[in-house]
This record gives sequence, structure tokens and C-alpha cells, in this order.
Amino acid sequence: MVAALAAGGAFAYWAQQPITQQEPAIAFTIAPGSGAHAAGQQIADAGVPIEPLLFNLLARVTAKSGRLKAGSYELKPGTTPLRLIGQLARGEFAQESLTIIEGWTFRQMRQAMAAHTGLKHDTASLSDLALMAKITPEYQQPEGLFFPDTYLFAKGASDLQIFKQAHTMLMTRLLEAWEKRDPALPYKNPYEALTMASIVEKETGQKSERGMIAGVFVNRLKIGMLLQTDPTVIYGMGARYEGKIRKRDLEADTPYNTYTRAGLPPTPIALPGVQSLTAALAPARTDALYFVARGDGTSQFSGNLPDHNRAVNQFQR
Repeated sequence: MVAALAAGGAFAYWAQQPITQQEPAIAFTIAPGSGAHAAGQQIADAGVPIEPLLFNLLARVTAKSGRLKAGSYELKPGTTPLRLIGQLARGEFAQESLTIIEGWTFRQMRQAMAAHTGLKHDTASLSDLALMAKITPEYQQPEGLFFPDTYLFAKGASDLQIFKQAHTMLMTRLLEAWEKRDPALPYKNPYEALTMASIVEKETGQKSERGMIAGVFVNRLKIGMLLQTDPTVIYGMGARYEGKIRKRDLEADTPYNTYTRAGLPPTPIALPGVQSLTAALAPARTDALYFVARGDGTSQFSGNLPDHNRAVNQFQR
């Protein structure tokens, strides 16, 4: 009896002592279908200094033996065996993050996803068209249809999960803004508003000017005036764009050349953030039809061509 009590006391003491205090955290993975004994062995095999038999016994004593969740984890310094059992039972997986930047193209988003070592790359072999078929039946072209944000996920999560989450977030934000829109706006559907938001996103980095930029383009759409925006031309050039846009580029007709074709381009040209979505669906009320960069990151807006030409002479020439 004395030996049993001593052993029980030693076991309880062990369960509440840090497994290790050494940095860095130790990564390990529990395979699907693993019981407590197999999980303990997998943890030990990953380099965690823990005795699998004691781990198995602790899981059974705490009634968590059948509740351990498969997945990728990290053992942080100072974690006790008791705390570790609780983490596995709750599924406190190792967290990874991925940041999608406002103004990125979908191609840039795919490159960032492909380069992330914490993701399982289930979509790597899929074309854009095949990828969209797995995400939504409504759209075939992916540009603009994913919300730029920082996404948290368990290490080893499928990249398809992030694509679906980013698309759902974008559609939620877009439709919320669409419901609050001014009915007089010249958009036939939310997708056209999304296209406008992407243009606004690429036209200015000044958050305070996005409403005015959108106001200028909305005014142009209403009167049938060409949008004449360089970012759409650059998008249409694709790999031919090498950092500089020339007169011949502005004259070369493509579906995205808003100097040669009226109205909005056929798809968005980038991933717009929430401020650009807001600007596109709640643009500033303005008479301006033109704007030109001042050279300090801001723009000069004008309501007529003579004033615009004077602004071009002042700030550009």
C-alpha cells in the first residue's frame, strides 16, 4: 500500500512538471485513428522527452484516452503532461497564418499559397478553372473573388480550405455593401461593383481618396465616357508589362484597355480590400471627371478638361 501510494504520488508529480523548458517548440503530428498509446509513441518519436507508457496511463486516468484529436501540434517550453493531454483532447493545433495583401492579383495569391510550407497543397495541380469549380458554381474567372486578409489555420490544413474561406469572406463583404448601395449607381450586378472596386484599389494607395476616385469613374460611366485607367491596361498586358506603360500600349486594343473600350473591363483586375469595396458602392458625390497625381501620393481632381490640363502641366510636366 505504501509503495502504491508512493508510486501514485510520483505519477501525479510527474504529470504536473514541465516536460521540457528548452526552446524552440517541438513540432509533432498525431495520425488519424491513433489511440493514446500510439499517440504517445508518435510524440516521443518526434523528439518530445516523454515516456509513451506514462502518457498512455495519464490519458486513461484523466478519461481522455478516446478523445485525442489527430493533427499537427507544437509542444511549447513549460508544458506539463497534464496540459499536453488537455491540448490534444481539445484539438489545440499548431497555428499557422497567411496574409493576402490588398491589390494583389489572384496569380500572386496562388504563388503565396504555393510557397507556404504550413499548408497541404491539394490544389497545386489544378488550373484556375478547375479550382473555381471546387469553390463555387457561380464564377469561372477567379480574379477579385478572394478577400485580402490574414487567415489562421492549423498546420497541415488544405489550401482549398483557405481559398474557400477567402471567397466566402469576399462575397459576404460584397453583398453587404451591395444591399446598402445607392440605386442610381451604374452597376448591373455586384460583380460589376467588384470590378470597379478592383480598379479603385489599384489606382490609389491613399485610403482617403478612394471615394473620390470611385466618384470620378462612376461619373464617367454615367455619361458614357471612357474610363482611361492605366491599371486595367497593365493587367491586360500580362507578362508583357515590364514596369513602364508606353503610348503604343495605350493604343493596343485588349478587353482590358479602357482607353479603347467603353465601360468596365470584363473581370476585376486585383483583389480589393473592404475600403475599396465601400468606395465603389458608396462613392463620393463629386462633379470631377479627371484626376492627376500630384507627385506626393495624392491626386488633383478636376471637373473639366481645361482645368485638368492645367493640373497636368503643373504636377506632371
